[in-house]
Parts: sequence; structure tokens; C-alpha cells
Amino acid sequence: MKRRQFIANTAGGATYMAMGSGILQACATDQKKHITILHTNDTHSHIDAIEANHPRYPNAGGVTRRAQLVEKIRRENEHTLLLDAGDIFQGTAYFNFYGGELEFKLMSHLKYDAATLGNHDFDNGIDGLYAQLPHAKFDFLIANYDFKNTVMNTHTKPYKVYVKDGIRIGIFGLGIQLDGLVTQKMYKETKFLDPIEIATDMSRILKEEEQCDLIICLSHLGYEYRNDPNKPSDMTVATATKNIDLIIGGHTHTFLERPTIVDNAEGKKVLVNQVGCWGINLGRVDFYFDSAKNSSAEGTSIIV
Repeated sequence: MKRRQFIANTAGGATYMAMGSGILQACATDQKKHITILHTNDTHSHIDAIEANHPRYPNAGGVTRRAQLVEKIRRENEHTLLLDAGDIFQGTAYFNFYGGELEFKLMSHLKYDAATLGNHDFDNGIDGLYAQLPHAKFDFLIANYDFKNTVMNTHTKPYKVYVKDGIRIGIFGLGIQLDGLVTQKMYKETKFLDPIEIATDMSRILKEEEQCDLIICLSHLGYEYRNDPNKPSDMTVATATKNIDLIIGGHTHTFLERPTIVDNAEGKKVLVNQVGCWGINLGRVDFYFDSAKNSSAEGTSIIV
């Protein structure tokens, strides 16, 4: 059993996390492998940059700028994954006109590795979502939606293991309860499974059976519900489970300058991150592994 220790340092808008027997500086001297996780959430069909007269986010975002930023980071570190936490659809005329085709084509052009599904990804119905799948050259990961009796059956995966520089990275997805957010005729016979139970099972499989060195949950549950603490959220998943290293969230459009660090069910630390909406920010979390696969990490939110 490796002992893990996390250190938070909010200076400079980043979160620093050390895992292993030493502090971050000691761990850094033995860094061998560097994995970069980039992520977005709730882009809501925002292809262009936000208009110049917007009161809060003038000229922010835009897929072209995001592509340039992602490419720059990939040149710095080839061992990079690009992920999305759902609500790809709905929000601009691009979705109204193209039905999601453009969003998936552009994500494929940016070489996203995986995405999970949000409630707005069902806004053209499950058949509309299915119709756009040929344009998506990346994995859809969602473990707590049972699509058995729908057209989406076999077109998503509960999890996938990615290998970067010998580091095994297990990623699974969680979606929000669709009932109450989406009319039943839109998602048809999709069944919602308890996200805490599924996260517990997925993280165990990835840790014990798949022997993953890094476990990531792609979540569209929402960051936190203080008025309803029993409602599943990223924070409740983090505290109720074990083995998860990073939760990348969506749905609540929560702007975090840096990942939140919380204790899991075993008292070990978990990073929880979300970067707002509309492609305004790009999340970045860097993990560093030494020869014994002890790791340190730093995370931040980058304005696009």
C-alpha cells in the first residue's frame, strides 16, 4: 500500500497535490513521467467566441482558440488527454440548424479522447443523439445509463483504459437523473442507475482488475447541492467512494479557478474540478509519476 499525501497551495491560481512519502518538492526531483489532462464542460454549442459586448465574458472562448491552446499544450507534452463532461449540445443557432453535427465534427478535429453525456445532449431526443454519432471520432463513456432497450445500446462504454507513457489511466462516466430535466419521450427507455453505487463499482474495477495508476470520473452530476446534500453530486461521489483521483464535472456551470481537494471514504484526497461553461475556460491538471508511480499533481483553469 502506497501512502498518499496531498498538499494544497492556492498561490498563482493552481492546486498542487503531492502523493507519496515526500512533499511536492521532494517528489518533483524524481519525476519521470508527465501526464496532462485537459477538459471542458457545458460548451453548449458555443462554436464562436462570445460577443464583444457581453457584460461578463467579452471575446472569451471559441473553438478556434481552444484548438490552438490544446495544440500548444500537446506540443509541450505528447502524453495528453482531452476530455469533456457533457452538455455539448444546445445554446446557439449552430445546434438548432445542424442538430449537433458541427459540435461532434469539431470535437473530433480537436482530437477529444472521450466525453460523457449531459441532459441537454438529449434535446433532439435519443434518436437525434444517435444520428450524430458517426460524426464523433471519440469515446462516449457513461456507466450509469442503461441504454439496453434504446438505439444507443452498445454505442457507449462504461469506462475505458488509456495508456500514456506506460501509465494506465482509467476513465468512467456518470450522468445526471434525466427524469425532471428531460421529458421521457426524449430519452425513452434509458434507465438511470445510482451514481454512487456505479462509481464505487467502476473505481474498484479500474483499480483492482484493470490495474490503473490514475482513475478519472467524467461527471455530469453537478458540483454540489448545498440545499439538497443528499442529491448526488461530484462532491458526494468524491466523499462516498475510494480509488478516484480526479473528478471532472459539469452541469452546474461552476467556475473553479483551481480543483477542490476533498477526502474520500478512506480519508485520501480527491481532486474535483469544473470550468464553468461555453468553452470560456480550459481545465488543465498535470500528474507527475516517479519510478515507483507515486505522483504529484497541479491543476488550474485557463481562460481561452
